Parts: sequence; structure tokens; C-alpha cells
Amino acid sequence: MIPVYIANAFATLPKGRGPPMDFGRTWPRDGRRVLGSSKTWSGFLFAGFATIPFGLFLAWLILVAPPVWQVVPQLAPNLWAAVPLSAMLSFGAMTGDALGSFVKRRLNVPSGARTFLLDQLPFVLVPIGLGLVFYRPLFWGVFGSVVAVLWLLFFTLVLHAAFNWVGFKLGLKKVPW
Repeated sequence: MIPVYIANAFATLPKGRGPPMDFGRTWPRDGRRVLGSSKTWSGFLFAGFATIPFGLFLAWLILVAPPVWQVVPQLAPNLWAAVPLSAMLSFGAMTGDALGSFVKRRLNVPSGARTFLLDQLPFVLVPIGLGLVFYRPLFWGVFGSVVAVLWLLFFTLVLHAAFNWVGFKLGLKKVPW
């Protein structure tokens, strides 16, 4: 899940430059922005593509590690086979983040406002859902128990808070959440 966390952090690096993902459009049913101005194509694409090499590096580490050191399942039989998985994790995280923004807009939550769980969970749950569809044996082996999912959610909440605070202190985020 490290690529998922990296993608979520990297989305802030373009600092909102570029066109918004919803191109300023409003949702017909409620008249509010579809995603809001904080979701840009530059953040989505930069985070998605820039994170793939991190996923490949992790896949490589797992491939070359002695079997006794392997604490996670092998991601793919070779490095090139890990490219689609890494892309799915990266872009799945960005899609989940955009989905969270979509739901927040429907709930009339302003862009940038803190919304517990909607800020932290969609960017993790969407890639897991995609993984369960496209890489079922791998993802079921990792996330097939309630305990595993609860640990993931706990670490996501802690890491999300920590990295957002760091991003805020570094001037990469407007708010510390």
C-alpha cells in the first residue's frame, strides 16, 4: 500500500496548477461543483505517474529479497509484470481521492474542509477494491481478514494525519488535514 500513500502525498506537489478535473462544471442535481477546485488534472496525473516507479522499486525489493526476509507476498513474477499493479495502485488512489471529493460536494462540504473518514478512506479503499477485482489472489491473501483491514485503516488514519501536518508545515497544503 506504500504506492497508495505516496500517490496521495504527491498529488499536492503541483500546488493546484492546471485545470480542475471537473473543468468547473456543476452537478445537475444540486448545482454544486462536481469535485471542486482542489482536484486538478496536474495533481492526478503527476501523482499517478510519479508513484509508479516507487511501486516498481518495492516490487524489485520483494523479488530480490531472500525468502526468509519476504514479509509481504510477491507482487509479480517479474518487474515488468508489476507495472500494471503499480499503476492500478497509484491511479486507484487518485480516483478514490476524487471520489471522496465528489461525495463531500454532494454533502455540501466546502473544498478543503475536514471530513473525517472521507478524507482518509476512499484513496485506500478504491485501490483495494480494484485489487480484489483484478488481482484477487494477491489482495485476498493480504486483505482477506477483518483484522488486516482494521490495521490498514488504523495506520491510514495515523499516517494521513502525520503526512498532512508535514505537508502543511512545508507549505504544500493550505490546511493541516
